[in-house]
Amino acid sequence: MNLLWQGIVNGVLLGGLYALMALGLALVWGVLNIVNLAHGALIMLGGYVCYYLFTGAHIDPFVALPITAAVLFVVGYAIQRRLLNLVIRAPMFNTLLITFGLDVVLTYAAQIAFSADFRTVNPSYAGANFSLLGATVPVVRLLAFVIALALTFGLWLFLTRTPLGRAIRATSQNLVAARLYGVEPRRIYALTFGIGAALAGAAGALYGVVSQLNPYIGTSLTAKSFVIAIIGGLSNPLGVIVGGLVLGLVESMTSLYIGATYTNVASFGILVLVLIVRPTGLLGRTA
Repeated sequence: MNLLWQGIVNGVLLGGLYALMALGLALVWGVLNIVNLAHGALIMLGGYVCYYLFTGAHIDPFVALPITAAVLFVVGYAIQRRLLNLVIRAPMFNTLLITFGLDVVLTYAAQIAFSADFRTVNPSYAGANFSLLGATVPVVRLLAFVIALALTFGLWLFLTRTPLGRAIRATSQNLVAARLYGVEPRRIYALTFGIGAALAGAAGALYGVVSQLNPYIGTSLTAKSFVIAIIGGLSNPLGVIVGGLVLGLVESMTSLYIGATYTNVASFGILVLVLIVRPTGLLGRTA
């Protein structure tokens, strides 16, 4: 029983971080109708920004989180305005090709800049933990989980309570009507992609604290983000939390009872099951 409880705790903590990873992908996909295959590379870059802020400037990784998000916002804004905006109305296949090429460029540029060595962000409290009803809870994973939930809830408030958030939702739902109300689509698209990149950067910073970084982690993180976005749905940030928690629990239980080798099989098996039973996602509209 203790082993099961430990697996549930691990799955929930992992799921919160997964949700934050997928949030930026779901936002960009839902508003711009772009499946950003470079999303994982942006998460990876966020991890490296946090790593060098910690090792070079000696800034605590959780304090460095806003700086990391701001840097990735600028990167994402520039990518959308200077590159993706040129093909925003092109068929999805074209945007897939461009974002795939961008992923390759960012990955190999990171290899040249940072080398292929594994890095991790190790603050002094990295090994701290406490017991919760017999389960061991690592402090850094709990902090990452709380921050991930806070950012997800903050995005939901931003989209539903602010004029800019409502403009983003209007652009996503009906572009013609949004234009009639004075919304400038190119600006909204760039801001949306920038926000998505900022969320990816924050996720990368937290990922660097709880796991290892190298330039090649992006592909697997993009795949997991894709699965979560489909499971949770694209229209509701809170659905991404549900998708992340589902994936985290599935991976944790699979690793515990079947073996870590089969976690990816279980993840994509859940994706197929959700598409068959509820194609709209658990809390969203059709992907």
